[in-house]
Amino acid sequence: MVIKSERLPTLGETILGGTFLMNAGGKGANQAVAAGRLGGTVTLVTRVGNDLFGMQSIEQFKKENINTQFISIDENHPSGVALINVDVKGENCIVVAPGANGQIFPQTLDSFFKQLKNPAIVLVQLEIPLVTVEYIIEECARRNVAVILNPAPVTRIPESSLRKLFAITPNETEAQLLTGVQISNDKSAKQAAEVLHQKGVQKVIITLGKRGGYWSDGKNSGIIVSPTVTSADTTAAGDCFNGALVVALAEGKSLEESVDFACHAASISVTRMGAQASMPYRKDLKIT
Repeated sequence: MVIKSERLPTLGETILGGTFLMNAGGKGANQAVAAGRLGGTVTLVTRVGNDLFGMQSIEQFKKENINTQFISIDENHPSGVALINVDVKGENCIVVAPGANGQIFPQTLDSFFKQLKNPAIVLVQLEIPLVTVEYIIEECARRNVAVILNPAPVTRIPESSLRKLFAITPNETEAQLLTGVQISNDKSAKQAAEVLHQKGVQKVIITLGKRGGYWSDGKNSGIIVSPTVTSADTTAAGDCFNGALVVALAEGKSLEESVDFACHAASISVTRMGAQASMPYRKDLKIT
């Protein structure tokens, strides 16, 4: 649920806003929609409440041609919601109530893993319990399935899990928490990536907002500059980036090419309001 206002309120302040929008969202859901619209074959594994939001979400996923076979319904917890304030510059602040997302535990994923086969790419976020994320990474490693972690909302990740990742995609703030390196330029982005490589991560992609993205595979690295656009709403730009990234990688593009593809997709999403509603289609991109 989004309110646009002239500026973001300070602590304890009430301000008058303008436009109110209610859109489907959630990191995993946003990323699934982005990947689907950009040409990926997508299965979403999640949990929703037995409420209006949950049922609407499932129907919307089906319209996006997303496989909903592994979406479970929680009879005791509501669907997750996010409250978002967006200012005139497109910057935002967000508070999430996880609801049913917080009830996704390892035992609820058994049927999914029984059918998961390589080749595949599993993209996972941190809006579900960390113990479940660790389980997903372990199970993917056992099956030689590439797993990419988008560490948001950020928390400390055990090194035993980091060593089993194919890639990690933090933004600047998340990378600083994970590495202790404050990212202010290309040099510090490289330093943060090196710390993550030392922890065992194969490939590191650090998103840099409107500046683009830094990528490193441990041997080669570089900065991809995003196209210059006028931002309307940065909500879910990172989700768009992640969804686009996995599509490009699944199509056999190099890491550098995949980050470039993802930057182009994300640059389109920030010109539009909303979360899932802002995700571009493949035809919207000026690159293939």
